[in-house]
Amino acid sequence: MEFIQLMRVFSKLAELGSFTKVSDAMEIGRPQVTVAIQELENKLGVRLFQRTTRKVSLTQEGESFYQRAEEILRSVSEISTMFGTSGAPPTGRVRLNISAALAQQKFIDLLMQFHKIHPGIELILGVTDRAVDLISEGVDCALRIGELRDSSMVARRIGNAVMVTCASPSYLAEFGNPSSIEDLPSHRSVSFVSGMSNRPLPWNFSINGEDRTYTGRGSISANESKAYIRCGLAGFGIIQAPGIAVDKHLASGALVAILEDIKPAPRPISLIYPTRSHLAPHIQIFFNWLAERFASIDDTWIESQT
Repeated sequence: MEFIQLMRVFSKLAELGSFTKVSDAMEIGRPQVTVAIQELENKLGVRLFQRTTRKVSLTQEGESFYQRAEEILRSVSEISTMFGTSGAPPTGRVRLNISAALAQQKFIDLLMQFHKIHPGIELILGVTDRAVDLISEGVDCALRIGELRDSSMVARRIGNAVMVTCASPSYLAEFGNPSSIEDLPSHRSVSFVSGMSNRPLPWNFSINGEDRTYTGRGSISANESKAYIRCGLAGFGIIQAPGIAVDKHLASGALVAILEDIKPAPRPISLIYPTRSHLAPHIQIFFNWLAERFASIDDTWIESQT
């Protein structure tokens, strides 16, 4: 195997920490991964990984080599694409994970546009609201709504989600329509529980240019976007959700927008990927394409990042 390819296998194993995951990610046999690492170690004359039955980790020499290998691989990628896309069509896999609130038909249609332009790039889509460990789970990137806390990841903002506070007609008929944030303690709310902290996420409001938060208490909580919205539809209480996720319910009258004079500031939508990940050309193509076109999926509920 060529030395550059050996470094690619090494880099991927350093990133994923699993021979099996590298085999799946690079679409090569597991024995080839083992042979490639052994060949590289023989060429360098050092042991690059500590191996146990459960874990693969870099040695001190491996850490040093990893830093240089990443620099070299980035340079190779830049050189190979410096004259544009005049070569062979890009191929490969992109493993994308999105929050359930973004799993709307408009977003799937956007992915279909990408597929028509780049049919050689396979998209593997995962949908979840839980925190995803991109490296250990072999995910190339994720789309998340809201402020991010994990500083170990690169976060590229690609848009902003317009939020809406709303409730079902049955709830409003029984409990009335709040006219201000001060009315909320006397109302029921549905809490969205964060998978990271297991605590209810606060609602955000903008009052006379000042940001204010409110954390309500209700008879039910949810940790998944669709279940959260269904609780609102059922009349459990008031919810605050991305407009793109409740648009059809607002249009049908199943949910009614409230407190419209103190709308929350739009929340950031970020493309997240590991800082240590070497971006293959097909992944970089997808990132750039998505960042350029994401806001076009919905002019009402998605604002472009300027």
